[in-house]
Amino acid sequence: MISVCMATYNGQRSIRKQLQSIIEQLSADDEIIIVDDSSTDETVAIIEAMLAEHPVAHQIIVNDNNRGPIGSFEVALQKANGDYIFLSDQDDIWFDNKVSTVMQAFKAGAQLVVHDGTVVDGEGNVIDTSWNHYNHNQTTQSIMSNIVKNGYTGAMMAFTKQVKEAALPFPKSIVMHDQWLFQVSKLRKLKIMSIDEPLMYYVRHGNNVTGMRKRKKSEQLIDRLNMVKCLMYVNRK
Repeated sequence: MISVCMATYNGQRSIRKQLQSIIEQLSADDEIIIVDDSSTDETVAIIEAMLAEHPVAHQIIVNDNNRGPIGSFEVALQKANGDYIFLSDQDDIWFDNKVSTVMQAFKAGAQLVVHDGTVVDGEGNVIDTSWNHYNHNQTTQSIMSNIVKNGYTGAMMAFTKQVKEAALPFPKSIVMHDQWLFQVSKLRKLKIMSIDEPLMYYVRHGNNVTGMRKRKKSEQLIDRLNMVKCLMYVNRK
């Protein structure tokens, strides 16, 4: 069983294409879990109308107040029942071979999978054919090199139930959930596999739910120290 976990916020302009690209790759045995972060537009209504027309199981949770992407994804993961979990932003578009390609990696023994993506702007114009190239990602990382610069992007990640159980609950001090998922998987010596192939259009513009501002060097240092503390705590459990 596959669980797709999506976080949304004021995504009425883009949610249709992304949701359709996901639904077409799932079976009636799979599920979609969407956590909306108190949108003020028609995002939730659009989602409800689309999912009502498809047999795939689904849950739609609307936060009472704004929790941010980390909090929304944490809620979605807590609700996920699948053996395999895919993360999704609201404004990307999955290629039609994404699920089948990632599932092949799981069948080969992977427990966390990350793939590449084609970077596009809000109008669909290609910025770079590789997100890893565009963002200078290194997907063969040690724990320490990942703390310095995270090379794992949540929208391009999928993982097993075992990873989910090891990573929850999210520590309050982490900067992003995708880095934490990688770190815990690495710490637990779970098998991580990188697919050097674009499996989605990855949209870059100012409205991304998971978009982040440039952090000051002092903030980055604090973030890294907090990550080390969190990992030390998990390692003692």
